[in-house]
Amino acid sequence: MPRYKYKAFDETGKLFEGEANYPNQDTLLLDLQGKGLSPIEIVSLEGEGKEGESKRGFNISFGERVGDRDLSIFCRQLGTMINAGLNLIDALNILGEQLPNKKLADTSIKVAQFVSEGKPISDSMAEFPAVFPEFVVNLVKVGEETGTLDAALIRAADYYEKIAMIKSKIKSASFYPTFVVIVATVIVSGILYFLVPTFADIYSSLGGELPAPTQLLIAASNTLRSGMLPLLAFIVASSVIFRILMKKNYQFRKTVHALMIKAPKMGELVTKSTMAKFARTMATLFSSGVALERAFEIAGQVTGNVVIREALESAKKGVIEGEPMHKALEKTGMFPKLIIAMVRVGEDTGRLDDMLDTVARFYEDEFDKAVEGMIKLIEPMLMVFIGGVVGTILIALYMPIFKMGELIKG
Repeated sequence: MPRYKYKAFDETGKLFEGEANYPNQDTLLLDLQGKGLSPIEIVSLEGEGKEGESKRGFNISFGERVGDRDLSIFCRQLGTMINAGLNLIDALNILGEQLPNKKLADTSIKVAQFVSEGKPISDSMAEFPAVFPEFVVNLVKVGEETGTLDAALIRAADYYEKIAMIKSKIKSASFYPTFVVIVATVIVSGILYFLVPTFADIYSSLGGELPAPTQLLIAASNTLRSGMLPLLAFIVASSVIFRILMKKNYQFRKTVHALMIKAPKMGELVTKSTMAKFARTMATLFSSGVALERAFEIAGQVTGNVVIREALESAKKGVIEGEPMHKALEKTGMFPKLIIAMVRVGEDTGRLDDMLDTVARFYEDEFDKAVEGMIKLIEPMLMVFIGGVVGTILIALYMPIFKMGELIKG
């Protein structure tokens, strides 16, 4: 089992160092966090001395993309070090040396340089919109203004952990059916491309009229063999065009997002994940002191759904005009009655952030259940579908064998 060396702060800011054997770095990270420790460095001792092997640890992110888990690690470690009394510039430089994501590490050092020149950290982070989203910049800005920068960063870390968990579950839910469909497509294509022509040659040498299912199967095989390149080109072109339209054409993207919400079963999953992200974002921003109007804008961006974002824009206008938040949300017709009721209670009691946090936890739990239910539903359906397709092909392929006497002409 691999051995790792780690450094971590506890909640009081005390530094701990140690060595331990773990199956992988992720397991060690989860164990440390479960003990209330915030790791700032993890090094694989087995990697020492090996040329070209990274010692950064936290093998979470590759390439130049900064993901939610990377941001969570950055915010938690920076907040913990600030809370422990470490100088902000020193803390940023330490993160620049230890963060696993190269892009985020380099950016942390650049932010430290801006801060050393007298620029506020929120403005410094805002210089890198590709790395630091508006969400974290706004939280940091409020933390600076209220003198609670460490708490704001920890709150941001908790938020990004939860958002990363939601996204991870969406990916895990879609991985299995996608994998099965791809494998089934390859198998069916292989049968049509390689196996069916062999049987077709045998049957043609016998003469006679083949059963209709067999004729259709041979026709499909011939079409696939003669049109393989055009078919692949069509699939690739369709995929590229779809991606371009989703990125460039607002109306097309809105139509797709609307269909996703209304789709049977899938719509339930999309709605619950969207509501969870909306409530979690609003709760975090509102409890941090971000203006409600600005929170609406950021929440609209975080949800990732154009239809919901337009609804939030409409609700924001109502709030600006003096309308209660629950009324503004209700008028859009896009938010469940539970959210409307909880927001109303929050407004009446002055505990809107607590109510939004409760809603977020509810929809996160509901989303988990929906994912598990969909996986349980999809697995047998896919097996039946794939078995049906393969079975139909084999039956059509072997039907002439049962009528061999009719096919052979004297």
